[in-house]
Amino acid sequence: MKTSMSKLTKNVRTALAASAAVSMLASVNAYAQESEEAAAKDVEKIAVVGTRAAPRSVGDSPVPVDIISSDEFQNQGATDMVSMMQTVVPSFNVNDQPINDASTLVRPANLRGMASDHTLVLVNGKRRHRSAVITFLGGGLSDGAQGPDISVIPSSALKQVEVLRDGAAAQYGSDAIAGVVNFVLKDADEGGMFEARYGSYYEGDGDMMQVSGNIGLPLSENGFINLSAEYRTSDPTSRSVQRDDAAALIAAGNTFVEDPAQVWGSPEIKDDIKVFANLGLELSDNAEAYMFGNYAEREVEGGFYYRNPHNRSGVNDGGTDADGNQLLLVGDLTGDMSGNCPTDILVGDNVLQNPRYIEEVANNPDCFAFNEMFPGGFTPRFGGTVQDMSLVFGTRGELANEIGYDVSLNLGQNEIDFAISNTINPSMGPETPTSFKPGTYVQSEQTLDIDLTKPIEVGLNEPLYLAGGFQYRHESYEAKAGDIASYTIGPLASQGFGIGSNGFPGLSNKSQGEASRHNIAFYLDAELYLTDDFLVAAAVRYEDFSDFGNTTKGKLSARYQLTDSIAFRGAYSTGFKAPTIGQSTVRNVTTAFGSSGQLEDQATLPPTDPISVQKGGTPLTPEESVSMSFGVVAEFDNGLFLTADYYNIEVTDRISTTSAIALTEEDIAALLAQGVSDASSFSAVKFFTNDFDTTTEGLDVVANYSQDMFGGETKYSLAYNWTSTTVDQASENITPERVRMLEDNLPATRWSFTANHTNGDWRVLGRVNYYGSIFEDHLDSGLPIDNIGSELSLDVEVGYSVSENLQLVVGAKNALDEYPDRNTQYDNEIAGAAYPVTSPLGINGGFYYVRGIYTF
Repeated sequence: MKTSMSKLTKNVRTALAASAAVSMLASVNAYAQESEEAAAKDVEKIAVVGTRAAPRSVGDSPVPVDIISSDEFQNQGATDMVSMMQTVVPSFNVNDQPINDASTLVRPANLRGMASDHTLVLVNGKRRHRSAVITFLGGGLSDGAQGPDISVIPSSALKQVEVLRDGAAAQYGSDAIAGVVNFVLKDADEGGMFEARYGSYYEGDGDMMQVSGNIGLPLSENGFINLSAEYRTSDPTSRSVQRDDAAALIAAGNTFVEDPAQVWGSPEIKDDIKVFANLGLELSDNAEAYMFGNYAEREVEGGFYYRNPHNRSGVNDGGTDADGNQLLLVGDLTGDMSGNCPTDILVGDNVLQNPRYIEEVANNPDCFAFNEMFPGGFTPRFGGTVQDMSLVFGTRGELANEIGYDVSLNLGQNEIDFAISNTINPSMGPETPTSFKPGTYVQSEQTLDIDLTKPIEVGLNEPLYLAGGFQYRHESYEAKAGDIASYTIGPLASQGFGIGSNGFPGLSNKSQGEASRHNIAFYLDAELYLTDDFLVAAAVRYEDFSDFGNTTKGKLSARYQLTDSIAFRGAYSTGFKAPTIGQSTVRNVTTAFGSSGQLEDQATLPPTDPISVQKGGTPLTPEESVSMSFGVVAEFDNGLFLTADYYNIEVTDRISTTSAIALTEEDIAALLAQGVSDASSFSAVKFFTNDFDTTTEGLDVVANYSQDMFGGETKYSLAYNWTSTTVDQASENITPERVRMLEDNLPATRWSFTANHTNGDWRVLGRVNYYGSIFEDHLDSGLPIDNIGSELSLDVEVGYSVSENLQLVVGAKNALDEYPDRNTQYDNEIAGAAYPVTSPLGINGGFYYVRGIYTF
């Protein structure tokens, strides 16, 4: 297809062509690609995000914008989008989630030191729906966050990614406190690519296989269909040591204990399927129709905490005798309690060798202990299947009076169907199944956008660009009950056995239901060059939510070109993040370590639940923010491009879950009276609350330079970030350890330096990554680990073009096989983690990969 998609698209392409001879204006690890004709050495990067006027280069933006080319996602060892983003954006952080409830399924990521749902995600400029996964255990900073799942986006579908590192709620609405990420899909009507890659960790586990492809096809003579697909599988990893309690059981003769009893490592990805489609059709010289959407499905299974066969609460724990000796929990299987089952069996070092256990329990059909079913204890396997789908369609163009319009409808849904296996419903006794489907969460969103733009001549060299629009959004959050066995109250419940699938009790019929809300928004943007060198912009946005009221936010930004080489820019804005429907209504029970160092079932209840209210819960209100940034942009004649931007973000009434609050017998009785039939299994409760204020400040520095050397060309890129967060105030429901996690669990300093050398058919890339030290509250249970790491790692990649169409690549991520400081303080003592699990370096060590790319 040689015709343009519309007059607007023609203008953008003209701007791109005109800028081809301009020196490179790139951003974080994003390199301008060589022209096939070599007529221009570098290509200026053009961004749409952050402005509703004509697209502009990243250097001309009044706020920091990174443009990441599709090649930048290809030239690295990571395969999931979250990890790839961390490699190329300086203030984007994510860590492994080896055992962390639903976070294992959708890993939370953090931009500019904020929670994962403080960053608004767009695809082709349209708001992306949230994930159904709420990160109940989010490593402190993202506890309770509910953001989009960007891992469903295949890199093969991307033309580029635009990262606006500045508060933008006044432009785009809720969630854009930290910034905006816009994934721009490929729109070619011909050609394509196919890639196959294989990789594995140096330790011989975590084998990964991925195939992906993209193809562009014409849609009549005036349109395009661009299709992308990806399929991936990945084996689990293990970086564990044997727990002390498990080792003691083995030493005492229990031969049924696994080694290691508990696995810390990456989960198994059984199937990960992603499909994206992007379509466009020219309707006239001034109008086009467009449609894009996706379907993704991913099955994940990870490890969980080990259940000790002597003292697991609700399973094996029969209390203690007068001398403090541990007793075994034994159930009476007779209907009238006539079995006369013992309640005073001492577990000792190995209860399996206790003659009373052998005679009175194991060989007694009237009595039962779970040691008969799991003599070495058990470790559940937790995971689920994530399904994600979206469809966006609309039309845009320009009217005769130069009014641009864009009208679209956006439909999105994300569903997580949980699964847990190698576990039991203790109350069912020997009749319990060992695999369960404990329930499903579904997030659905529907959005109508009407956007208008118009340039107005005001007697200056450039017109005043005005933009205004309307948005209507409806969203719902639905909880579906699990299978009956996952929550049923079995016959042994009255004898002290726990209720529901152990580790993740199922959602009961009484807990299922759907909640929804809608909101409307009106916005107005204005941009004007007061002089050729001085750009000013303003935005205001009004939103009204059906569940908590309305808010109005604004933004001012400016850019001044001081000399041909140096410009200054800055912005001031107010913002907000609305509480999600899920945060306001979700009920969930998960197993975690309590402050005593023992596993306990912690219930997350709505903030308006009577128990939550009794503990201080109130209806959620929006988070409010004030953001300020200023920086410098420098482009020198020698080709060096440099930006440095300081930011300061104050957030009040931040939404998160409280720390676990112990339940009294009176609390449990009240829950039972409400119909929460499994409340007797709960040890603690958490709820969402606006419970603390923070100030986050930082500095982003980006530098790019290229030079001819050794008969080829080398491109350098430096990305540096410093971030500091201070908790200004927090309620008594937030523990001191939680405050430390909020302030210090992300590295204060992070940088990467990349060199990419191309010489004929060869290409060599090297990247040095640095992560500053962090603090970890190990297992979220008041076990502090100070000063984890500063760590350096090296990524390398070598590519060779076998032919014009085929390239072969070998590489290694963390090529020197670096690990964080070994966890000598709590590794064996409680849970068997060999390394601090929230280390930004990761716990898996070096990863090598090979891949082949065929283009056509």
